[in-house]
Amino acid sequence: MPSRWPINRCDSTRLRARCASGIALLFSACVEILFEILAVVQILIGLYLAWQGVLWLGYAKRRLMHDSGFYAPRTAVICPCRGLEPGLEQNLIALCEFDHQNYELFFVLASENDPAAGTVKRVAAQSRAKTNVLFAGKPVGRGEKVNNLIYAVTQLPPDIEVFVFVDSDGRPGKSWLRRMVAPLNDARYGAATTMRWLIPNRNNLPTLLLTAWNAPIVTMLTENGNNFCWGGGTSIRKTVFEQCGVLQEWQHSISDDYSMTNALARCGKSILFLPECLMVSFVDTEFDGLMEFTNRQILITRVYANRMWRAAFATHVLFCLTLILGLFLTLGDVFSSRPSLPLAGLTFLPLLLASIRGALRVVAVADLLPACRSQINAQSWIYVTVGSLIPFFYVMNFFSSMFSRRIRWRGIRYELVSTQETRVLTPQ
Repeated sequence: MPSRWPINRCDSTRLRARCASGIALLFSACVEILFEILAVVQILIGLYLAWQGVLWLGYAKRRLMHDSGFYAPRTAVICPCRGLEPGLEQNLIALCEFDHQNYELFFVLASENDPAAGTVKRVAAQSRAKTNVLFAGKPVGRGEKVNNLIYAVTQLPPDIEVFVFVDSDGRPGKSWLRRMVAPLNDARYGAATTMRWLIPNRNNLPTLLLTAWNAPIVTMLTENGNNFCWGGGTSIRKTVFEQCGVLQEWQHSISDDYSMTNALARCGKSILFLPECLMVSFVDTEFDGLMEFTNRQILITRVYANRMWRAAFATHVLFCLTLILGLFLTLGDVFSSRPSLPLAGLTFLPLLLASIRGALRVVAVADLLPACRSQINAQSWIYVTVGSLIPFFYVMNFFSSMFSRRIRWRGIRYELVSTQETRVLTPQ
């Protein structure tokens, strides 16, 4: 019988040859040209986004000087709640202390057995504003938050003119509601919205990553862009809400904000972004909470705003690919004693531009949230350094959303079949 050893030596030789061929290809002139093209594209995109950051900063400063006027319609503030969370009582108390006189507050939970029910009832009993506590029951074929909102809207007094939707994890200032409602006096706008700004309660890695992950979303909303409603801070006139059929859009949805956005878009209604109403949210999480939140946000975007998802997927993947290729090629030149500065410059210039965008964002937000300015400035390094590498984390989220339609949201598991079908997987 012939010996197998020569075959093994041959296979080993072939394997080494293939590896050498692969390495040679990686450092070939063709790959270097590909990298240079990608790097130039990323630099141009980075310059454009840095300029957009300057424009965003200017818009934020103009909005800060904007007079909110005297428009004070009868307003319902609707806050869905589920479960206990750090700072919940302080967050809910803040909703009771707005300087907008003509409003009524509605806390809505699925059940009186919810762990947050005791806190909600206590805050409601001590509230200076008229406050109601509602129980919507368990959701069927839609998310619990959406189910709570649907129930609350159907229970509102008939004289309510404006709906304002908030989340229980935000902590607005006293003038927040007045500023959120005032722009609706202009019939050009179908709704007004804002966005959360996360401030870490703890400097552990998962919390810092979540803070940096969230920050770029703030500047996705602009002065004249195709804005989307954010469920943690959106105001809308009752007439527009009914005209656009938001309640019908919510019937089988898990996403209150994207579904409302889609309903407004079909009716040609624009959404005004209010940077002066940024909502502070104090966060503290571990890795499981970080992955649950970020994967959920990206999957919901894929299902309800697929065009946005595809654009963001391509942008982040190309950014990461450019950086990885640049690092390999630069290190190859270093180890081969060839000049590496040109490749290193092309590799790290997109990172520098990303850091500049992060710095512009921090400057704007520190002005928009003066009560938190010292904390924001002290934590600015998170947005300038960690934030420039967050695209790699986003890529993980994007790939996760490609292979699963299931999410977990405050202890309840859902399957997102489509924009019109949601399955509640957790036994009720």
